[in-house]
Amino acid sequence: MLSARASTWFGLKAPEANADLEGLPDEFERLWRGFMTARVTLGGVLVALQAGLYGLAAQAPSLVSLLICTIYLMATLAERIMAAPRQLGPHFNGSWLRIVGVDLLAFAALQTLQDSSVNYTPLFALPVLMASILGSQLMAMASAAGVTLLLFGYAGWLSLQAPWNTSALFSQAALTGAGCFAISFIARQMVTRLASVELKAQRSQLAAAVQRQVNELIIETLGEGVLVVDAEHQVRSANPAAEKLLSPPQSDLNQPLDLAKAPVWQDLRQLIDETFATQLAQQRDISVQHQGQGARLMSARTQLTVQLNPDAQGMCVVFLQDQRELQARIRTEKFASMGRMSAAVAHEIRNPLAAIVQANALLSEDVSDPGQQQLTRLVQQNALRLEKTVHDILHIAQRTNISHAAQADAIDLAQALPRICRDWQTQVANKSDIAVQVPTCAVWVWFDAEHLRRILINLLDNAQRYASPDPEPIQISLHSGLAPDASPSVCLQVWSDGDPLDASVEQHLFEPFFSSESRSSGLGLYICRELCESHGASMAYERNNRTFGQTIQPGNEFSVMFCSQPPSNPATSSQAEAAS
Repeated sequence: MLSARASTWFGLKAPEANADLEGLPDEFERLWRGFMTARVTLGGVLVALQAGLYGLAAQAPSLVSLLICTIYLMATLAERIMAAPRQLGPHFNGSWLRIVGVDLLAFAALQTLQDSSVNYTPLFALPVLMASILGSQLMAMASAAGVTLLLFGYAGWLSLQAPWNTSALFSQAALTGAGCFAISFIARQMVTRLASVELKAQRSQLAAAVQRQVNELIIETLGEGVLVVDAEHQVRSANPAAEKLLSPPQSDLNQPLDLAKAPVWQDLRQLIDETFATQLAQQRDISVQHQGQGARLMSARTQLTVQLNPDAQGMCVVFLQDQRELQARIRTEKFASMGRMSAAVAHEIRNPLAAIVQANALLSEDVSDPGQQQLTRLVQQNALRLEKTVHDILHIAQRTNISHAAQADAIDLAQALPRICRDWQTQVANKSDIAVQVPTCAVWVWFDAEHLRRILINLLDNAQRYASPDPEPIQISLHSGLAPDASPSVCLQVWSDGDPLDASVEQHLFEPFFSSESRSSGLGLYICRELCESHGASMAYERNNRTFGQTIQPGNEFSVMFCSQPPSNPATSSQAEAAS
């Protein structure tokens, strides 16, 4: 496992004391091209200088110097145009020979051929600098040593021609060589320091970028709305939850929110203004009501960002939460505890209920009066219904997967649906017109008759609660055909012309203990779906249209997909044969 100093979780290598420029490709390329351009410029200057000396001097200098400068200019120009940026490497290689070697050879030749009017010694600083910055410390010192040896060799050659000036020549060579070593060492230290600082800066930038991406991902997936607003009510940023809460229905969520104009944002603007005025965090319940929609209550709290400099104004961060979801969460916790209590009560009811059923059976054996026999049968029927209810409550509370297929019967929906609808209309206080459309032929499904009655009555109660007083606001239709997998399927649809459900209500429609009304337990649709799934059926909701003559009426539709295949239980198979 790598240590924390050698590697980081961002994937960057930690800078070392003698770090090279391998981690800085862009910076190295810029430096390399800068040096190559400087060499080309220097070659051009040398050619111009030699040409000027050749044209202006009373005694024309040798053409060899002009030829050397011309060759040097052509070599540097070819290197600048054709070669790719690369390091000199830790040892002598082709790159070192084409760059540093060419410079040393050209400058040494010019120094050897010089006359008393020009001194080319300062030019040796360029190859030493290039070796120090573009190569390693070893190559920098080797280049400085090469320059020193060339200078000492030139001083020895001059001392043979003028023996009386030997000490001055060697002293000048020694000082120049020492300066080259100092330049190589200082330049290398500066490069190492800059490389270390650049690597740390890149690592910090990468860490900031990763942290920013993590923060953006968290904010994007938050269920709570987050807005960033300036003092002019301009929305600088908003996560999808905030756009969903504030934008009107059927609007384009890609369009930016504009809080500065529409009066629907009045409460939110006042909260933001108060936050900027007091420079303190605020919290308040606000209301947003779009045209044609009901008011949406939200809990809003604000927080100001820190001003990084006096010229930059801070931002107001607004956190929004739908009050209905918050109340639904509280109601869920409340009804969850009530559900546990109901399960305990239902468990305690089972034993007395079994005693009642047994006592009623014994009593029916000794009763001969027809009226009393009818009463005992009535007690038996209601006791059995109560026993089924207790069993269902325990089934839901314990979240067991006990299948009811063994108690399912073959039911003809074409006859059962109209009968259940008539019974429901005789029991409700405010009767609603129901249009029942069923096939003329029998439609057999495998289901518990009491569970089917409970599901349909629950859906009818919900439809009547939100239906309009228009004629036939509730429609029930039955269709049979083939499913996508070519298996037989039967679909029951209960449609009503009620208003569309809110998105937050539709999202939690089949969850237990969730309801948009305070007096509802929120168990009706959940129990219906559980009963459907226990028989191999499924329940779904969608906003659908129905046609009335020339008018298309939108409404809410609950559909139940039945399983028309007979179960594998032998008992129920024999029932199917008897029914057919």
